[in-house]
Amino acid sequence: MQLRKGRKRKKRGTYGWPSFLPLSRYNGGVPFRIRQFEKADFDTLWRIDQACFDPQLAYSRPEMAFYMRRPGSFTLVAEAEGSEIPGNGILGFIVAETRRKSGHIITIDVVAEARRAGVGSALLGVAEDQLQRAGVVAVALETPVNNAAAIRFYKHKGYFVEKTVAGYYSGQMDALVMTKELARSPVG
Repeated sequence: MQLRKGRKRKKRGTYGWPSFLPLSRYNGGVPFRIRQFEKADFDTLWRIDQACFDPQLAYSRPEMAFYMRRPGSFTLVAEAEGSEIPGNGILGFIVAETRRKSGHIITIDVVAEARRAGVGSALLGVAEDQLQRAGVVAVALETPVNNAAAIRFYKHKGYFVEKTVAGYYSGQMDALVMTKELARSPVG
């Protein structure tokens, strides 16, 4: 189902939230939508992950499938509107999971052509909303210590560095664990 001008109807997904969201724009005018992952997307998402990260950081096919299938996990896809061929217009994706009252961003990948154009921000925002609706009060993620662009992005989105984990990536590269509070617990 595609959004049509003037229509407000939204198809409901597995968790009662829209399976796609209203259109946003990247690159000054190309509309995109955020939708739930579909099985046919997997190969495209894996290729995007391979392009976004060097081999020591990128997931193998089995690893990526494992994280996407974990209990409490969900995958959202940013897709350029008007793409009729599956995978042809995918701009990026995010994999996240709930762990009781905490959430975890497993990966967020955006194709080079769509970076710094709001795709990553849209994916992260929708994932945080989904986590919050699931009762999550704080979310964490890991990023390589040498990925200055990612660190700036997450800090701009309200994340702060909690700690450094030595050898997190294949025992060779350290990671920063960054966290963000989504909602305050009621004082009781």
